Parts: sequence; C-alpha cells; structure tokens
Amino acid sequence: MSGEFLFALQLFFIGYFVLLNGGYLVLNLLSMLSLRSYMRQRAEYGTDAPYLGIEPAISLLVPGYNEEATIRTSVRSMLQLQYPDFEVVVINDGSKDGTLAALVEEFELVPHPEVVRRAVPHKPIRGVYRSLRYGNLRVIDKENGGKADALNVGINAARNRLFCAVDADSILQRDSLLRIVQPFIEDERTVAAGGTVRIANGSEVRGGFLVKSGLPRNLLARMQIIEYLRAFLFGRLGWSPLNGVLIISGAFGLFDRARVEAVGGYRTDTVGEDMELVVRLHRWHRRKRIAYRIRYLPDPICWTEAPEDLGTLGRQRSRWQRGLAESLMFHPPWRFGWRAGAAGYLAWPFMALFEWVGPLIELTGYVFMIVGFLMGWVSPVAFTVFIAVALGMGILLSVNGLLLEALSFRVYNRSRDMLWLFAMAVLENFGYRQLNTLWRCRGMWQWMSRRKHQWGAMKRSGQWGRM
Repeated sequence: MSGEFLFALQLFFIGYFVLLNGGYLVLNLLSMLSLRSYMRQRAEYGTDAPYLGIEPAISLLVPGYNEEATIRTSVRSMLQLQYPDFEVVVINDGSKDGTLAALVEEFELVPHPEVVRRAVPHKPIRGVYRSLRYGNLRVIDKENGGKADALNVGINAARNRLFCAVDADSILQRDSLLRIVQPFIEDERTVAAGGTVRIANGSEVRGGFLVKSGLPRNLLARMQIIEYLRAFLFGRLGWSPLNGVLIISGAFGLFDRARVEAVGGYRTDTVGEDMELVVRLHRWHRRKRIAYRIRYLPDPICWTEAPEDLGTLGRQRSRWQRGLAESLMFHPPWRFGWRAGAAGYLAWPFMALFEWVGPLIELTGYVFMIVGFLMGWVSPVAFTVFIAVALGMGILLSVNGLLLEALSFRVYNRSRDMLWLFAMAVLENFGYRQLNTLWRCRGMWQWMSRRKHQWGAMKRSGQWGRM
C-alpha cells in the first residue's frame, strides 16, 4: 500500500471517531438543556407524580414466553400500579413451560368467552381467561408467533385508547404510568411516549416493586448501568425536543392504539419490532402530513434484569443490532416524503452512520490503527491522536451520562455507588465497548445472511419471583 493511501486511511478513521463522538457530544448538550427544563417543570409538580383526575384509561399489554420464574411477581406488581383506570392484558405466546399454569393458579383464572376483534393480524388464539380476584386482569393464550405477534393480539384485545407495552420480566415503578401519560394530557398531538429502562440487578425487590436501588456485584451488569444511562439520558432525551426519537424501548412504551392500528400494528418479520414501529409512525404521519409528537421522558422508570454472562449479553446485543438494521432498511428517509423533519433528515442519517454501519467502521479502525502502528504504517502521533479520540472522548461521554444522572434523579445516591459507577464509566472503554462492537458486527452478519429470528432467550435468576 502506498504512503498516501495509508495516510488517507489514518485521517479517515481519526475523522470518523471525531465525528462520532462529536455528534454524541452535541446530543449531550441538547440533553442537558432538555433535562434542565424538564426538572424545572417537575419541581413545579413536587416530588410526587401529578394526579389531575383526567388521566385516560390505559391497557397494559404484557407479552410473555416461558416466563414461569417471574410472571407471578411481574403481573402482581402491575396490578398495584398507582393509576386511576387501567387493565392488564397478559398474552402467553405459546410458552412451553408452566407460564399459563402459574397465572391460572396465582390469579384464579377461568375461561372467558370473548370475541377478540382483528384490527391487526396475528396467530390464532387458543383461549381467553379472566381473573376471579382482579376485575381488570385478562390472560390470552395463543399459538407461538413471537413478541410482535403477541403484542398484536394485545392491541386487538385492548379496551382503552392508550396501550402500554411492557416486558413480562420487567418491573414498573409505582408512579410510572402517571408520569408517562403526561405528554398525552398536555399535547393532543402525542402518539407515543417512552420512559427510561434501568438495570435492576443488585437492587432490593419487595412485593413486586423495587424498593431500594443498588449496584450488582457482577461487573458486566455494572457496566451496563453506564451504557443505559448514556443511551437514554443523552441519547433519546437529546432527540426528544426535535421530535426525532426513533426508538422507544419494547420494555416500556405508551402508544395511541388507533394510530398504531392505522399503520398496521407491529411487524412480525423483524427482531426490532419496537424501533420499527416508531420509525413507521414517523413515516406515516409525515406522509399524511398529520401533526404528531413522539416523546421520551426520563423519569417514568422500568426496571429490568440485565444479562450477567457474556454469551447472553452478546446474543442480546447482536439481536438489537439486527433489529436496528432492519428498521432503518424498511424505512429509508426518502420514503418519509419531502417533509421528513428531524426524524428523516437528522435522526435517520445519524443512526445509519453511527449505529448501523458504525460498528463495522469502528472495528476496522481499531484493527487497522493497532496493526498499522505495530507494523510501522501508522505514525506514533497519529496512533496517539486516534487513542485519545476513540477512548478519551468515549470516557468523556460516559462520565457526562453519569453526571446527568447525578445532577437530576440520583437513583444511586450513595457516594460509594457513584464512585463505583465513575470507575465503570472509565473502565468500560477498555475492552467492553470494543467487545460490544464485535457483537454488533455479528448482528450485522445475521441481518445480511437473513437468519431466522425468534424470541431472545435470557438466563434469569428468577429472584424477583421469590420476593
């Protein structure tokens, strides 16, 4: 290779990492401004979630597959949420374990002759059950079709205008519904809103609710805390004021049921059904020229159990990357119409450049710069600049995410915990992020090879189910 070509490659990879981290720094600034405004508004309401007496009814949709270990606790906690009018619809997606039997026993379920409408398509229903103990609980047993198909059943069975999709292995904070519904009350254009997902490993769960936050002993789980803070607090929060949020986590999101039905419900041919739906909502409203808002709120919290082993975590991240690639490819920006707005003109290109093809460029950059330095192709100055940009700015971004947490909600309020998290914000840049890049590249390969998608299996402790 010629010297000019090697020099051009060095400039390309250094420039890409500058652009990558610079873009996230801009999002960080937008997040800080947005968070400041949000915390000021929150202070006007007080520490408790606002209760106005005009909250619309909500249907909680809980799809589950082989959730026998935690389903009792999860459903019980949802039934105790602080909200005036809601129902819980659990969809058993052909589980092969004792999920349905556990529900029947715990909540005294009996068969309920109910005709479920078909506003969106789904696999056949095997039975509908209602609870003798809780009038707002129904369970639908269906043939296995995947999470998206189960959610489509829930949409058809929902009785309320708004539905909230919640993972069966997650725990909502007691006031989460009161907080996440606020955009729908304040602005009639709102069609979707997402809350924050946090890591529950190491926290104390009692009676189906997280009563005390804490840090997990597992280092992988601790690093994921920083990763989640970075993704939510200055990722999605930064896009929210621009109406450019492209992802609402499948673990916790509130939607206008009529709008979701209008776009056809969840797609069942993707592993990223949560992101794909949000991107499709953007596209549909832009094409129809209908005013809308899709919001992210930082304080409605959903707690979830994070993987604590490399195999499970790697499969999860590969699946997420594949879902992102599918969602972006299904809806390229030119299909948004000429009024694509921030979603089509800014968020889509940003996600495509830094999240979709980004892992391939990052991995190639790391390999080239390290091998090139060892072989004498890359100068010491260029290698030092690359490391400073790739690792130094990465540390800055992680620390800033932790700083936003410390200045706002302080979920982890012990000094010892914050010191540990600061250490994780530094250490995750030396190995963990690079390993994550490898997993995401694997997800890209799975997408390109069109491998069959399925429910993502995760090893769980089942600890919540015993509390």
